[in-house]
Amino acid sequence: MDANSDGRLWGGRFSKAVDPIMEEFNTFIGTDRRLYAVDIRASQAYARALVGAEVLDGAEAERIISGLAQVGEEFEQGDFEIKPTDEDIHTAVERRLTELIGPLAGKLHTGRSRNDQVMTDIRLYLSAQIPPLRERVQGLQSAIVDQAEGHLDTVMPGFTHLQPAQPILFGHWLMAFFWKLQRDLDRLSELEHRTRDCPLGAGALAGNPFDIDREALARELGFSSISENSLDAISERDFIVEFLSWAALAQVHMSRLAEDLILWSSPGFAFVELDEAYCTGSSIMPQKRNPDTLELIRGKAAGLIGRLTALLSLLKGLPSGYNKDLQEDKEGLFVAVETVFTSLTIAAGVIRSMIVNVERMEQAVGISDGLLATELADYLVRKGEPFRRSHALVGKVLRRCGARSCRLSELPMDEYRKISPLFEPDLKEVLDVRAAISRRSVPGGTAPAAVREQIRKARAKLRMWDKPHRQQVI
Repeated sequence: MDANSDGRLWGGRFSKAVDPIMEEFNTFIGTDRRLYAVDIRASQAYARALVGAEVLDGAEAERIISGLAQVGEEFEQGDFEIKPTDEDIHTAVERRLTELIGPLAGKLHTGRSRNDQVMTDIRLYLSAQIPPLRERVQGLQSAIVDQAEGHLDTVMPGFTHLQPAQPILFGHWLMAFFWKLQRDLDRLSELEHRTRDCPLGAGALAGNPFDIDREALARELGFSSISENSLDAISERDFIVEFLSWAALAQVHMSRLAEDLILWSSPGFAFVELDEAYCTGSSIMPQKRNPDTLELIRGKAAGLIGRLTALLSLLKGLPSGYNKDLQEDKEGLFVAVETVFTSLTIAAGVIRSMIVNVERMEQAVGISDGLLATELADYLVRKGEPFRRSHALVGKVLRRCGARSCRLSELPMDEYRKISPLFEPDLKEVLDVRAAISRRSVPGGTAPAAVREQIRKARAKLRMWDKPHRQQVI
């Protein structure tokens, strides 16, 4: 610490006390205290770097490193006492280190600023969260693949505009979300690379005036590179923006999954039944089984989109260098990590435990006779009719069925022939749901063989990414 009797890191040139409201407004320790472990780890590495720069001798460094370890233990055991002058985690750690080892603690900050210190901490924090987040994405993907594999013969209506469109397999619907999550997984890996850039040694903005070995510091802390410009290093928040963007999009994907399941678990559809572990009741209506878990997943997507927008708005007008506004970058990051981690875990549980009402889905396909209208148009195309004319002719068939209150398969052949002589008795062969699904056998299609191939590729992707995570969410 400097000469301040109240423990502040910066008050030497001030003669007046800070307004109490300002002090409370300025304090951030309630939010960033979760960075204590990475702050201590980075400070220990910096102490060793100061030995190389001949600022500390070996014995001094060991006292500092040992003192920091003791501070860490106090946090771990819940014994660390936050004091009113602890503005943030950096202040709190250094204040306690001074109490433990005396004025020697003041040497630790030589050449270092809270500007490069906090950026190092945040990057270390986020780097540690990516592996467990990846694991949770894979856990949801695995649940999806397992359910899909059990429903390669379960037919259901496919929808566009929430209107019945064409018949598909339930496994095909599930696998659509696997590939959304796969893109999330790919983006997370790209983000991880850009997170592993070490800013320590950038100082307040102009660099470190002591002979700090930044490359060695980066290696010790597990970074893959060092920042190339000190001014950029302490002011950029691109990787946080990228993470919030990733989190918002991943949550949007889960929100869309949740929306479908909310609809399909309602009595009007009854395609699936959610396990009671993921439902709640009503305080007034005893019969209710509310899909609150899924509604919360859907609702939290809005919050993460807001966090992303807030940070972009914060950054867009800042002048170069560090500005106190940047203190607002961390709360959204912490919320996003915890929200996506929990949502992925819960979504996997919902998928694994839900009961699929196969019979109800098949009934819905039977009720939605128009699902096979495209099959009729394709039938005429195979007879040589241009598709646009085939589309119009089938529209007339549908109008005729509506007038007679009959199904496509019930319309007499002579009525078909009045619309087009290309309709022949073999058209009955195309008015079969499973045959229609089987014809969609191109890669990516809904035919059982095509979905089975999707599952094969999906399992190969999961094996490729199957690595144990390094650390749980802090």
